[in-house]
Amino acid sequence: MKRRDLLRTGAATGLALSLPPAAAPPVSAAPASSGRKAASDLVIADFEGTDWNGWTVTGDAFGNGPVHGGQQLLSMDVRGYRGDGIASSERAGDGPTGTITSPPFTVQRRYISYGVAGGDYEYVTCLNLLVDGQVVRTATGRTSDTFKQGSWDVAEFAGRRAQLQIVDTATGDWGHVLVDHIVQTDEPETPPLSTQPLYRETWRPQVHFTARQWAMDRLEPGQRQEGWLNDLNGLVYYEGEYHLFAQRWNKCWIHAVSPDLVHWTELRPAFFEESLGSGVQSGSIVIDYRNTSGLSPNPATPPMVAFWSRNDNRSQCLSYSLDKGRTWKYYPGNPILTMAERDPKVFRYEPGGHWVMFLYGDGAYHVLTSPDLLHWTRTGNTIPNSFECPDFFELPLDGNAATKKWVLVQGNGDYTTGRFDGQRFTEETSRQRSDAGLNFYATQTWNNTETGDGRRIQAAWMRDGAYPGMPFNQQVTIPCELKLRTIGGKPRLVRTPVKELDLLRRSQKQWYGTLRPGSPRTLSSARGEFRITAEVDVSAQATLRFDVFGVPILVTRQTVDAGSGPQPLAGPVTSLDVVIDRTSIEVFANDGEVSISRCYLPSGGAITLGASGGNAELRPVVTQTLASAWR
Repeated sequence: MKRRDLLRTGAATGLALSLPPAAAPPVSAAPASSGRKAASDLVIADFEGTDWNGWTVTGDAFGNGPVHGGQQLLSMDVRGYRGDGIASSERAGDGPTGTITSPPFTVQRRYISYGVAGGDYEYVTCLNLLVDGQVVRTATGRTSDTFKQGSWDVAEFAGRRAQLQIVDTATGDWGHVLVDHIVQTDEPETPPLSTQPLYRETWRPQVHFTARQWAMDRLEPGQRQEGWLNDLNGLVYYEGEYHLFAQRWNKCWIHAVSPDLVHWTELRPAFFEESLGSGVQSGSIVIDYRNTSGLSPNPATPPMVAFWSRNDNRSQCLSYSLDKGRTWKYYPGNPILTMAERDPKVFRYEPGGHWVMFLYGDGAYHVLTSPDLLHWTRTGNTIPNSFECPDFFELPLDGNAATKKWVLVQGNGDYTTGRFDGQRFTEETSRQRSDAGLNFYATQTWNNTETGDGRRIQAAWMRDGAYPGMPFNQQVTIPCELKLRTIGGKPRLVRTPVKELDLLRRSQKQWYGTLRPGSPRTLSSARGEFRITAEVDVSAQATLRFDVFGVPILVTRQTVDAGSGPQPLAGPVTSLDVVIDRTSIEVFANDGEVSISRCYLPSGGAITLGASGGNAELRPVVTQTLASAWR
């Protein structure tokens, strides 16, 4: 009996640590308009025969041939197929696994159309297109045994040799795949879903990082699906590259690299969960320069070591890379630690010559130490009332290296400062928000920047944004430099956009003047990406209002509100820095004393500036247009 409970997943077998590199998705899936007559269709497989007709079979999921007969298929609850036969891995239930791979063929039409049904496990229960042995297109069912028609634009592979592969490596609920009627065609019955150039889609941010789809063709992807992004983890700087890792909801670690924190190149995911449903949750990365772990056979090539938690919220594991994060191996001794719960934050404590781990569990951070990253000792010290995804680092106070403070940032953005002796953290301040935005979560900073320019740079998941009809979901804040300043007599964490954001500056204009009630000023009447900076003086009873494509930003004498409620500052608001992207806005007041990150969808067509209740002086307001970070 089939169970439809997606939360009850079975193990998978043969799932690779990372997918092989592949060519980029097509820049357009719109039908050609050359005016020429479409060539006749070429059937690759209709599964009407009694055997696999030259397809190579592995495992026992697919049997000796297609499944035939309306009565048999009806008994399997299969609908929407064509003819009398289909390829099915469910003939003996969801338990068996295996693959079938077609003979090579030449790509001769713009599209390949297909019917697919069964489980919705990407790369696990699927139909793949292989070129040079690499997965370049893939499709799954939608947790239904009614066939869904789809197609791939394969124009970029014209004239090349390819193969089809039907894969089932899942053994639990919905661990099967059904495929029917695969055809090369110039006129697909169902065109591809993604029809816009990669990184140029309507609601794709142009300044903020988002994840791409590599081989899937799915709009509004959800958790664990290609194109989705959530928690930041494993941020690290190494030999001139900033590495950004993020969750695809415990399915894999998304991976991108940048030389400048602005222009990102997304690589194939660093590593996936070991088996379907086992999970690879958030964590951190260190560079083991002394090779204390012994994971590198050559001490001159230090391992890049990633720490993460399985879905059981007890198994703490690691993966490592010896080639600057391009390929990864699971540590064969996993788990290195069995302890509740997740999100290990690991760093080197040089005064003690040991490694430290902050591990979230039971509402607290637990402190552990290790000489070699592999064997961990519990110190018995905890930080109570804590919340997921810890980040921990040291910063000078007011730029004075002699008065450094340790900063602990929780997953929800709350932070506190204090002292740390290598085993115990003593909080000296109350907890405060590092960013007041409702979309700011799972913040992390880049580790190992002391081998570069030494800045402490932070990014966070901008959760809960909406991107209707897009082949991606969720985004990352712009990287911000963190500093500790004494404000109101206490250490305060301040956030400002990294200086490299200036690399995107394209043009600018400025305006000096007094804004009076009833006399708004238009800063831009066109959509685009902007950075607006202003020196301001808001009179006691006045409110300065930025209207950003229908989203208000309200500034009074001593507060800023960008959908988060009024956020107080220690003194009058004197400076503003607003970064505007297609679906996000980030506001920084008084050099980062207050920051507010938020997602939005435009409802207006201009950026305007106005005042009410009194005057506001602007000296000046500078409007910059920004180029796309996607080269």
